[in-house]
Formats: sequence, structure tokens, C-alpha cells
Amino acid sequence: MRPLRTSAHFLRTLSSLRAPLNPLHKPIRGMATSAMSKRLEGKTIVITGASSGIGRSTAIEFARTSPKNLRLILTARRIDTLKEIAEEIKKEVGEGVKVLPFKLDVSSPDEVRGFVGNLPEEWREIDVLVNNAGLVKGVDKAPEIKEDDINVMFATNVTGLINMTQAVLPIFKKRADGGAGDIINVGSIAGREPYQGGSIYCATKAAVRSFTDSLRRELIATRIRVIEVDPGQVETEFSVVRFYGDKAKANAVYAGCEPLTPEDIAEVIVFTAGRRENVVIADTLVFPNHQAAATVMHKKS
Repeated sequence: MRPLRTSAHFLRTLSSLRAPLNPLHKPIRGMATSAMSKRLEGKTIVITGASSGIGRSTAIEFARTSPKNLRLILTARRIDTLKEIAEEIKKEVGEGVKVLPFKLDVSSPDEVRGFVGNLPEEWREIDVLVNNAGLVKGVDKAPEIKEDDINVMFATNVTGLINMTQAVLPIFKKRADGGAGDIINVGSIAGREPYQGGSIYCATKAAVRSFTDSLRRELIATRIRVIEVDPGQVETEFSVVRFYGDKAKANAVYAGCEPLTPEDIAEVIVFTAGRRENVVIADTLVFPNHQAAATVMHKKS
């Protein structure tokens, strides 16, 4: 079975298809997301790496989709930025969405180990975990790959994701019928197709893919859904971090093409969480129109 390939255009089409039509065939905005909104109501959602990019956009998209009764736990190292996002959400959707900014470095096992216990008691019944935190450092090739870059990528992208899952999973497993909840792991096309100059990052995302697939098999007798969303080219801080803050090099990556936006991926993540419990969108690969593989992209001259 081929993975789903989609685009920003497809997502907009999908959004319009969710909406019932009036006699003039215009989507009725108020009814467009009512089923998904109701399914998400009352849930507590954790998003790692929520201070920017896909994580930030996912927090906002969850709030917009279910603005009446939702709890969002936003984690990242930049607590001041998380507080600003919390204020943005409050201004846009009102008091129906409660937001808890939580300073957390997922690459620190000690911090992750204490995560749930350090939450206010009323925030501990987590329903959805979005493992979004991740990064890439450098474009070095073996044998010149920096040891610090190797360590930080594995500690964040792999160990951090696994530790977060293990911290939250016991909450899910205490529920009836073997357990319930959603684990949504943000992977990458790099986990499917390794490329030159990205060997360590690709290895980390391949590890995420293997862990996700194994976890889904291990939890098959439960109601816990294990989901992976793999973006292709998305314009975020990703390339700026990869090039150690060199914005000119980062901008060159996207020159001549229209990459996906963080909002495009956020819509997919929220869509997967908003399905009926029996529906598991297990594996999604999301490309912009100009991309066909990790290193196959059409750029306008």
C-alpha cells in the first residue's frame, strides 16, 4: 500500500469536503469541523517542541478546531515564547482552551522523567501526545561528522521521543479495554529515504519510524492509536538550525520552490487526532507539489 502523498492544495480541498454544503454550494464554516471539534472536546493534549514551527502551528490548529473545551500542554525550552503563544491562543479563541506552558528539554532524561509528576494534578489525564520536538545539525559526511551534533540529534529526535512516550503511555494504559489515547510522532521523509550530508538526521528519523511501527504492533490489543506524520520539505527554523544560524544558507534551500508551511502539517496532525476512535491514520507522507522524493525537487530558475 503506497503512503498518502498530499499537498497544501489537497489539504484545502479536504477541508472543504468536510463541510456540509448549503443550496448555493458554499461551505458552512460553523458546521465544517463540528464532528471533529466534538471528538476533541474535553481532551488534554501535549505538544513537544511547541515554541515554533510545526509544534506552534499544531497548538493553534487544535485550539481553532475545538475552541470550547480543550487543554493544551505546550512544552519547549523557550518558556517565554510558550507564554506568548498561550496569550495568542487566548486572544483568538477565548477562555474555552486552557493552555499550560511547560519548560521542558526532551533531550534531558531527568526532565522527561519528572514531566508528568510536575504537572498540576488536573492536567495529568493526558489524551494525546504529539512528539514533535526534533532538530538537525550540519551537513557533514563521515568521517567528519561532529560528535556533539550526533549526540544532540539522537538525544532529541530518538531518545527524547521514546522517553516522552514512556512517560505518558502508562496514563493511556490505565484506561478501559487495555487503554486509550493517541501517540502522534512527527517523522520525516528522511526516515524513509537517506541522503548525502544527512546521514545522522536520516538515521534518527528511521529510528522514529521503526519505534512507531513496533509500538503500534505492541499496542494492537488496546484502543491506543499510534500515528506517524512524515513531512517532506517544510519551511521552518529547521534549516537555520542545520546551518548553525546562517539564514542565507537556510534561505537557499527553499529558493525557487514553494515548500509546505508548518500550518499544512498542523492540519494533518489535528485531522488524525480528530478521527473516530476506530480510525487510525497510521502513516502519512506529505509533500509539496514540487517534491517527489527526499532529493527529487523541481526548482524554478
